[in-house]
Amino acid sequence: MDYESNGWIWEGVYYYPHLFGGLMVTAALLGLSTSYFGVIGVPSLPLPHSWYNLGVFRKKKNVGKRRVRVYMDGCFDLMHYGHANALRQAKALGDELVVGLVSDEEIVANKGPPVLSMDERLALVSGLKWVDEVITDAPYAITENFLNRLFHEYNIDYVIHGDDPCLLPDGTDAYAAAKKAGRYKQIKRTEGVSSTDIVGRIMSSLKEQNNPEDVKPQDECQSKVSHISQFLPTSRRIVQFSNGKGPRPNARIVYIDGAFDLFHAGHVEMLKRARELGDFLLVGIHSDETVSENRGNHYPIMHLHERSLSVLACRYVDEVIIGAPWEITKDMITTFNISLVVHGTVAEKSLPSEKDPYEVPKSIGKFRLLESPKDITTTSVAQRIMANHDAYVQRNAKKVKSEKRYYEERRYVSGD
Repeated sequence: MDYESNGWIWEGVYYYPHLFGGLMVTAALLGLSTSYFGVIGVPSLPLPHSWYNLGVFRKKKNVGKRRVRVYMDGCFDLMHYGHANALRQAKALGDELVVGLVSDEEIVANKGPPVLSMDERLALVSGLKWVDEVITDAPYAITENFLNRLFHEYNIDYVIHGDDPCLLPDGTDAYAAAKKAGRYKQIKRTEGVSSTDIVGRIMSSLKEQNNPEDVKPQDECQSKVSHISQFLPTSRRIVQFSNGKGPRPNARIVYIDGAFDLFHAGHVEMLKRARELGDFLLVGIHSDETVSENRGNHYPIMHLHERSLSVLACRYVDEVIIGAPWEITKDMITTFNISLVVHGTVAEKSLPSEKDPYEVPKSIGKFRLLESPKDITTTSVAQRIMANHDAYVQRNAKKVKSEKRYYEERRYVSGD
């Protein structure tokens, strides 16, 4: 039986406060006891018949109502959890989310050279759990002609964008046409991350790695401080990204681990292939300390909780272990009821080690080496940026300058 998702809650709280308070506490306790990591499972219980009679719950109305389709576009280059959170918010404003992926040519004309190709960006966007449809080669600016296509060809109801400015080279608003048509909605920008910031982290990391003799101790310390993540993780944000479901009884659980640094198309395709081997995909994400110890002091570029959210946003992932161990033990396999451990043929180079981290699953016949669908790695993505260092420096400076001018004009208009 389907029920309305809002309205009835507040009526229930108002008219039956004691009943509803008990209901909320019971629901919270049941939610905790049935979590994936819990020991005691509680079967789902039917609601007492009296609750239905009280009218606290009502049948959902307008079952046949047309689904609301929302549109959000972007370059989605160097895709990070901020992009994922924007698309999550956009999906919440409708029933179906259509994403417009700006073409390589449009990015070059308006921002500078993209880091990732169209195929790589398409794999990342279509791999997000909130995305229902992707339009490739979308324009950077939403013109009236393209807006009409969205309304009539794709049945779009609203165009969505963040509260950060998106300006054309001439300084005008890229979403002016959508706002004029009254079909524009705005979401909150995710603070603490940006593509500009990530490019800065990459260039700083590779500079220190390639020229360690030129880096003085005080410079290295200053570099690390300047590129510390400003992201503040909360349990609420992790829940927003999670599926919230554990494996079914007797489910075949597949486990794959890694750093998943600078989450890219190679990661998405590998997770997809791993998920196809079972019913539930559990992903282990190594801690920052573990990555540094085994890959070098200049890694990871993205920090643990940033990497965790990027992985959780992927539609092929069911659950993650935040801070997974480097070596997979028998106890770990038993605790999580792992049926198969997989690893790709393409991976970042690790520092020499005497012990194979997959020794245990190999010894008990629960390991499989999978052919990686793509040869892209975190290092290869970083090297693309360094190869076009000057172009990306100019691109970042151009963005900072245009945003500064935008905010100055807004302050002038508002009189602040």
